[in-house]
Amino acid sequence: MKPTQLEETLNDLLAEKWPIFIWGAPGVGKSSIVKEVAATKKLDVIDIRASLLDPTDLRGIPAVVDGQARWLPPSFLPQKANTKGLLFFDELNAAPPLVQASLYQLTLDRRVGEYVLPDGWKIVAAGNRASDAAIVFKMPSALANRFIHLDLEPDVDDWASWAMTRDLHPLVVSFIRLRRELLLDMTDTGRGFPTPRSWEMLSDTFKVLKNPMDAEDVIIGIVGEGAAMELLGFIESAITEDEVAAILANPETAKLPDNLGHMYALISYISSRATEESVQVSAGKLLSRVEPEWAVIMARDILRVAPLFAKEPNYLTFIEKHSSLLV
Repeated sequence: MKPTQLEETLNDLLAEKWPIFIWGAPGVGKSSIVKEVAATKKLDVIDIRASLLDPTDLRGIPAVVDGQARWLPPSFLPQKANTKGLLFFDELNAAPPLVQASLYQLTLDRRVGEYVLPDGWKIVAAGNRASDAAIVFKMPSALANRFIHLDLEPDVDDWASWAMTRDLHPLVVSFIRLRRELLLDMTDTGRGFPTPRSWEMLSDTFKVLKNPMDAEDVIIGIVGEGAAMELLGFIESAITEDEVAAILANPETAKLPDNLGHMYALISYISSRATEESVQVSAGKLLSRVEPEWAVIMARDILRVAPLFAKEPNYLTFIEKHSSLLV
């Protein structure tokens, strides 16, 4: 399922007691989605890297208490009865089989020895698949049968919507919209390779690099050589910020891009500034000049960042004429 579907499904399933396991390639946002859903529901998150656990860690250590031998649970397990949260075992299937086996009782009975997981806490886990060229161990069938299993697959439209609300660089967003298959490409996973996470990383570096065209080695180190060469070619011929500014200054008469890549870049640049009132006014005027399909993409992108654009007079005029395209 795509990220928005996973968010909705996870949000619903957390109303039940059953543990959930999220499968997906490296860097597609498994842990980010878990934490975003938790934040929305105002739940605490205890993030445990299962691959770093020893088989005995969950049981704790024995100690003499009031003349009796008792097991003291580890401090990373939630203790307070009235709290709510997610106990998140990331990279669970990267843990050796004995560590995975130590989770049998906790995932099914919500307890380990004398320790009992508070009622307000839910168990969620995540991991990569063997097909993702990740270091994983086969999950024991007894443990696998204790989870609801969900598969996460990246989706360009979902990612682009998320990217705009996180202020990712317009050139990165527009490039991925044009070369959709490069959002996740695990053809060569030796070092840097394209994933949603690596594109976010690249966007962050663009904000500090003086000129991305002079940072070929850095780009290769993040997304790999093939994707880097395509991106640099795209940037070299892409519409510039000055050209975008000129279009926004004269939205009714300025020459508009005439190819796919330039239009995606124009829309991404406009969306990145959509909270500016003057940009909303100019964008509203552009809706009647571009092809209706492009206008729909532009309007939706702007609305994600600036919902008040829905009151812009030219937008209202546009949806009266093209309401069927916005369904």
